[in-house]
Amino acid sequence: MATQIVMDSTGDSRHFFDRDDHNGLADAEQRFRKLTGKGFTAATRTAAGDLKLIRSFDPTAEETLFYPRLVGG
Repeated sequence: MATQIVMDSTGDSRHFFDRDDHNGLADAEQRFRKLTGKGFTAATRTAAGDLKLIRSFDPTAEETLFYPRLVGG
């Protein structure tokens, strides 16, 4: 079971999907496109535990983290 974790000002929400389920996979890809289109940064975890930024949906990722871009000034 793969997980998409969305961080925002209210905390985090988790969305689980089965990569073998075509509908679940399509929903996950749509969520990816929607969030990154809104300006969220997407990252996956490497084998060493570090985060790796991704620019396109990776259906093989075990966990994808989405966090809003920080705005400084």
